[in-house]
Amino acid sequence: MAANATVEEYMTRDVATVDPDDDVAEVSRRIVESDGHTGFPVTDGRNVEGFVSARDLLPADDDALIFTVMSEDIVVAHPDMKINDAARVILRSGIQKLPVVDDTGKLVGIISNTDVIRSQIERATPEKVGKLMRTLEEIHDIEVTEERREVELAELTPTQGRVYADELQGRSYELEHGLAEPVVVIDNGGTLLLADGHHRVMAATRHDIEEMDAYVIVVDADLEVELGMEKTADKEGLETIDDIEVVDYARHPLIETTERLQ
Repeated sequence: MAANATVEEYMTRDVATVDPDDDVAEVSRRIVESDGHTGFPVTDGRNVEGFVSARDLLPADDDALIFTVMSEDIVVAHPDMKINDAARVILRSGIQKLPVVDDTGKLVGIISNTDVIRSQIERATPEKVGKLMRTLEEIHDIEVTEERREVELAELTPTQGRVYADELQGRSYELEHGLAEPVVVIDNGGTLLLADGHHRVMAATRHDIEEMDAYVIVVDADLEVELGMEKTADKEGLETIDDIEVVDYARHPLIETTERLQ
């Protein structure tokens, strides 16, 4: 992530809202039936009137109207706000979500503490992609381009034969909380080589996820380039994600080295 990344790059644009004249019972039901919502912006059209949280609803009567229990003095963010500044506001105020409004005060998105964490996790990925691109160009004397797209996990050829169970568990947690960074893939004439993100992909398959966001490094389809990692995959018999072995932490090579030293 670039140092000047903005709220607009990480905010959720499709925002669930409630009306000031909705009653407490209805909004409480929406929170219970939702996937992780703990409150909603209260809007009149696209104008933000306030915010109502589960805490606001608990002491209220079921037939009370939302405008009588919502918080009116709320903090909002602008799409051009730096993500690091939004992180400071969220951290210091204890707010979990900031409505995002444009110059006219219209609601255009929402930024959450999860979005902020995701922005920090993704910091290193563009740098990693750039370094890999330069390496490919220097070694093979070619030019490559970069795309950002969804890739089918079933179409990926792994280039790493094993993943570790403890890190796999951590990546599963990230996926469950929407924190996983994109994987890195090389498109070599239609062959999709998974260059980085084997633990993320393995965790995704365990959650029945079929596609993932990816930085894709594209090699010119007219060039016949045999990449080193492609040779490694062939040598180790790696054709699909199912060919990757999950290794228990106790068998991690660094642990084995420590044991030998003892």
